[in-house]
Amino acid sequence: MGKQKLSAKAAKDKADRDLAYAKTPDRKKKKAENQVIRRKAKKKGFKLNGMDYDHEDGKFESVKRNRGNDGNGTRQEGKRKR
Repeated sequence: MGKQKLSAKAAKDKADRDLAYAKTPDRKKKKAENQVIRRKAKKKGFKLNGMDYDHEDGKFESVKRNRGNDGNGTRQEGKRKR
């Protein structure tokens, strides 16, 4: 997927929003947790290029599979309780 075509002002506003979201306590906690998991996996010798950790399945899988909700899409992912 290519980069969004935004005006200079819209791109700056989006960058500011994205940064503010990334700095929330919840996102910081999730990022730290993912760093620990990746570090441990790398120590064990796993090759993690192009892999994401799936918290639902508890294992690493391809970015495409993880972000696509295991082939079910993401349309209703936010509405269901886990």
